[in-house]
Amino acid sequence: MLTRRHILASALAAPAILRLGTGTAHAATTLKISHQFPGGTIDKGDFRDRLTRKFAEEIAKRSGGDLVGEVYPNSSLIKTNAQFSAMRKGALDLSLYPMPYAGGELPETNIGLMPGLVSTYDQGLRWKDQPVGKALTDFLADKGIMLITWVWQAGGVASRTRPLLAPEDAKGLKVRGGSREMDMVLQTAGAAVLSVPSNEIYAAMQTGACDAGITSSTSLISFRLEEVAKHLTSGANASYWFMLEPLMMSKAIFDKQPKKHQDIILSVGAELEAFGKQGAQADDVEVAKVYEKAGAKVSMLDAGIVAKWRDIARDTAWKDYSAKTPLAANLLKLATDVAA
Repeated sequence: MLTRRHILASALAAPAILRLGTGTAHAATTLKISHQFPGGTIDKGDFRDRLTRKFAEEIAKRSGGDLVGEVYPNSSLIKTNAQFSAMRKGALDLSLYPMPYAGGELPETNIGLMPGLVSTYDQGLRWKDQPVGKALTDFLADKGIMLITWVWQAGGVASRTRPLLAPEDAKGLKVRGGSREMDMVLQTAGAAVLSVPSNEIYAAMQTGACDAGITSSTSLISFRLEEVAKHLTSGANASYWFMLEPLMMSKAIFDKQPKKHQDIILSVGAELEAFGKQGAQADDVEVAKVYEKAGAKVSMLDAGIVAKWRDIARDTAWKDYSAKTPLAANLLKLATDVAA
């Protein structure tokens, strides 16, 4: 039986090929869509996987089968950290990709997980139509990346040993933060940090290399971290951790498409943003139920605790990021102008 978190092995191993036949002789254009998250179906499983499948289904429908989407979950096509570079080179068509994972290559992308900067979904999604969104999309386009679907996710903490709620709780813990800037905040709070993608947190916690992992509510569920955690800090009510995980496309591949296909890609991508927000918010609620059922103790972040993390971030991560490049400084200024 297919469930939310336990997927049939066949769904994991094979790409989802979504096409609609037209009865014509010409070959369809195949777009390969990669991501690091567990595979499922268009109706069940990790909402990020479902979003890519909905995207593939809809572009096939609207193009009459001229565009074909193949979804490769679990980094089965390209390893997690290599997906961004592959898109820039035109070696990968699309990926639903946590933007800060590209921070080593393009430090400006770490704006997508700046602790305390975004505090609500609506605030993050407003970026798209604000100057910060234009500056970010123009920068990425210049570097070979198109933003197709804006997806934000709030995060929480799974911990093996003790709750990690306020900054003072971090002292002495080994914590996965998710970005260079989050790591700076954690280190200031007294934690040791390690840098691994979210699909490797389970193994790190299982072996003891990691005491606590901060990641999105969806990843806290999909990667079954409740199996190795005794405590959950939920960001359902408030969070200092909001990550931008958009569906991205190689600009080189996008530019090769006829105008009618480009229009389909962009319109379907934009329409899926409501689904992304709904999926993320549903998992913010669901994660507490999953962890309580597994016997973990659940704690909730509130505005006061978030403010403590933001104060540290302003003095450390925000200043460090602003000093990276003139564009980084401008992105941060523009982002702070978008009200919560």
